[in-house]
Amino acid sequence: GLGIPVNRSTDLGISCRTGATMMGLGGFILRRLGSVVPTLIFVSLIVFALQKLIPGDPAVAMAGDESNDAVVEQLRAKYGFDQPLYVQYFRWIGNVLVGDFGSSYRNKVEVVDLILTKLPVTAELAVLSMIVALAIGIPTGIIAATHKDRFTGTLANIFALTGISIPHFWLGIMLILLFSVQLGLLPSAGYVPPWEDLKQNLLSLIMPSIVLGTGVAGVITRHTRGAMLQVLSSDYVRTARAKGVTERIVVSKHALRNALIPVITLSTIEFGQLLSGAILTEQIFSIPGFGKLIVDAVFYREYAVVQGVVLVTATIFILLNFVADILYFIVNPRMRGAND
Repeated sequence: GLGIPVNRSTDLGISCRTGATMMGLGGFILRRLGSVVPTLIFVSLIVFALQKLIPGDPAVAMAGDESNDAVVEQLRAKYGFDQPLYVQYFRWIGNVLVGDFGSSYRNKVEVVDLILTKLPVTAELAVLSMIVALAIGIPTGIIAATHKDRFTGTLANIFALTGISIPHFWLGIMLILLFSVQLGLLPSAGYVPPWEDLKQNLLSLIMPSIVLGTGVAGVITRHTRGAMLQVLSSDYVRTARAKGVTERIVVSKHALRNALIPVITLSTIEFGQLLSGAILTEQIFSIPGFGKLIVDAVFYREYAVVQGVVLVTATIFILLNFVADILYFIVNPRMRGAND
């Protein structure tokens, strides 16, 4: 009645495309979930089987050095070690499905409680390490690609190779010698929960985050450089340059958005590896995370702890890959078209 034109066909087209994208995403998620469940079952079988290959008798380890055969046999019967392997597996996986991972005979603590205590420590370290990795790796990768024939590009490539090549234990020791022993700026080891002292918490994680983050940054740099070089040589980038678009806009708006697609998947995988526990780094800096927990559990043959930690770690890794697939589907129009 007001004479304002309304383009209903355009609105309808946008709605249809949005609905199709959401339907495509829903179907994609269902297909991925169909592969996640069998993968988790297979991982549980591998975790259980590999645990049985570890030398030593868990009943003997539980009984201690002063035990006799009667006590060992009693422990075998109590924990079901005398039953066939398939019975042990179904008993274990049945308990896992209801949240019962067993208990640590050394600490007299439920495995679930140990995991809930150690996982936040490793998760915080992993998050800080990924912040360091992304803050260094993506800009360095861009510089390596856009300045590939210049001195700065060469320096970026050297940094990437150095970050990948330097062993974590060596870098950790060097940082301790410099910042703790020589300068006295950072604590050499230990962990303080953030709710007790946030400043000390961050100070205690600076060096381990740098150790882990620089290694991941080297990998991200290499992948970002390769993806950027591929995108910068594509037709639509050459067209944008021919139209007079500035190089800064070409790199930041046209090239970087598409080059980051494989970096998203890589970063998710690397984050999953960090969550699995950086064993050497946690040992060097005495951080009570997943890595230290599993080393102690293997040393004392606490099979329930090892099984619980490995299964939770594998589950997190699989779920992170699932999230990476969804993000890849969302940001990659070609993948959406292939799944419509």
